[in-house]
Amino acid sequence: MHEMSIALAVIDQVESAERPAGATAVTGVRLLVGELAGVVPDALAFSFELACAGTALEGAELDTEIVPARARCGPCAGTWAVGMPPQLSCPVCGAATDELLSGRELQIAAVCWNDAPVPASAHPLTHQER
Repeated sequence: MHEMSIALAVIDQVESAERPAGATAVTGVRLLVGELAGVVPDALAFSFELACAGTALEGAELDTEIVPARARCGPCAGTWAVGMPPQLSCPVCGAATDELLSGRELQIAAVCWNDAPVPASAHPLTHQER
């Protein structure tokens, strides 16, 4: 299931991003996911919740926004919703498209930070770390 690797990559990106002053925890992440990206939103949400345990994102809400796939025809310049299964030929002139305008996105659109402390159970200190 590649959704777990996506969730881990999102967590890694958020944790390595510059934090606003005083922010210690993440309360939410909004992702843009293209309908042709091959991501199952429910599987991603499940994986995200599991992968967040013990991180600054523990308990964060994942908001997945599906981006519809759109294409443009080179010969007639028409645009259309590609849909699923993908319609990759122009509905006006029948030409095959070579330009997808949207639908393959996989992008972090927003991160909501909280200035509340991370729960002690999220990052237990061992004797050596103190």
